[in-house]
Amino acid sequence: MDVEVGETTTRTALPETRWETPAYLYDLAAVSDAHRRLVGSLPGPATLLYSLKANPHPAVLGRLAALGCHAEVSSPGELRAALQAGFPADGALYTGPGKRDEDVAGALAAGVRQFSVDSPHALDQLDRLGRAAGTRVRALLRVNPPVPPAGAGLAMTGGPSQFGADLAWVLERPELFADREHAELAGLHLYMGSNLTRVDALLAVFRYGLDVVRRIEKALDRRLPVIDLGGGFGAPYAVPGALPRFDALRSRLDALLEEGLPGWPDGERRVVFESGRYLTAGCGRLLTRVLDVKRSQGRRVVVLDTGVNHLGGMSGLRKEDRIEPRFQCGDDPHASAVPDGTIVAGPLCHPLDVWTRDARLPDVAVGDLLTVPNVGAYGLHAGLALFHCHPMPLEVVLDGEREVARGRYVLGRERSPR
Repeated sequence: MDVEVGETTTRTALPETRWETPAYLYDLAAVSDAHRRLVGSLPGPATLLYSLKANPHPAVLGRLAALGCHAEVSSPGELRAALQAGFPADGALYTGPGKRDEDVAGALAAGVRQFSVDSPHALDQLDRLGRAAGTRVRALLRVNPPVPPAGAGLAMTGGPSQFGADLAWVLERPELFADREHAELAGLHLYMGSNLTRVDALLAVFRYGLDVVRRIEKALDRRLPVIDLGGGFGAPYAVPGALPRFDALRSRLDALLEEGLPGWPDGERRVVFESGRYLTAGCGRLLTRVLDVKRSQGRRVVVLDTGVNHLGGMSGLRKEDRIEPRFQCGDDPHASAVPDGTIVAGPLCHPLDVWTRDARLPDVAVGDLLTVPNVGAYGLHAGLALFHCHPMPLEVVLDGEREVARGRYVLGRERSPR
């Protein structure tokens, strides 16, 4: 059986029939490969954060922590998982457009000192809780420009939004975003787009972000030490394919930073990038079996033992594009057929549990094994796993050809290990 890992095709003797389904398989060798590729595409002095929302499995987190990533988290559960996996608390960035007092206080008690904020109220909250904890807290102000940059993919800015303070607000009332006694405005957080697969598109987004930095620093009349330019590094999702290459990015990004951040790299500024999708997308695949095959009003309908509860549920919230998986079948991962109007559905008692209405799928029978590739990011944890209370899928961790872990995990806590 051939399994795509990054750009190459490697051979594995592991028979996928050895695991019950549905099952997610994660390959740590692919995580290491993706990390090497991305770090090699970024300026040497830059800091890379891993966004836990992409995949918080403890083995995946442990590998990325060991490789030197820092953590970007947005909930107590993600923070707990990151710390258990070995990410340093003082290197973490705690994000999210709204944070409960008890969650911020808990993060401070755990050693987190850097938070993304979206408003003056959030700065006041950090100041108040930092005072109570007897510590000074660093804040990165997330900014919402009036329009998204061209080619931003899934835009995370522009228009009314819970994310960030409007750029015009910051420019008109900079005094609202000044340092507090226990909360220092240490930098800016500028995540503006997602799933970009071309170097030119990434550079356009980063150039746009650096222009926002220039305008805000002029309004504040100060240079900010931390500039988080976000990420947006794209990868295939639920279809075969290799990670995009960003070989030309490093030299062009170096030049862009030297132009946009005078004096960089001078040791006084830190530039930060974030990635979840690129680092983990290619490490995962989902195994599923056919439960039923029938015809309905002239259309073939294939029902699987997994559906939007385990993959693609967030597409309904537009977190992802509507999922249109291309399946790999049996022992031949390249077996496929032209779209023939086949409906592929899951086992939920709900009409929206449909992955696609125009599948690329050859003849299949009840019991056949199918594989959805490239779902190591935004897989199980972007599903609707609690809906209808079906069992959680098995999660199997490989390191190349070697199985290293097997069990069911939720937010860093193992359940039903085997």
